[in-house]
Amino acid sequence: MQPVTPYLTVKGAAQAIQFYQSAFGATENLRMPADDDKRLMHASLTINGGTVMLSDEIPEHGGPAAPTRERPAPVAVAIALTKPADVDATYRRAVDAGAKGTMEPADMFWGDRFAMLLDPFGHRWMLNAPLPKQS
Repeated sequence: MQPVTPYLTVKGAAQAIQFYQSAFGATENLRMPADDDKRLMHASLTINGGTVMLSDEIPEHGGPAAPTRERPAPVAVAIALTKPADVDATYRRAVDAGAKGTMEPADMFWGDRFAMLLDPFGHRWMLNAPLPKQS
């Protein structure tokens, strides 16, 4: 596991897993249902070699409310990609899966190809890949 691992709270964790699989090629590693068998207490995914954990909102255990598209999460998850073309392809795949593009892929002044998305569950995602060095 990488040194810092995002843990997302969502409303509809099972649907979120399906979205992350379609949008980002996520692999599901673990799924633990809640006692009500309707929500997920915990799940673990691998996205682009990194771990992302998530659960449904479970307020009766003191958990936070999930963000929404109208009230997005104040933090973003960044995906570091290898090639600029990967930013474009991932962005398009995520939008096709139901994400809202908030910043289309573009070459940035800091030397990377960059884009931003808002997923259907209120989480913000940043896609980033280094541009080839100019000589």
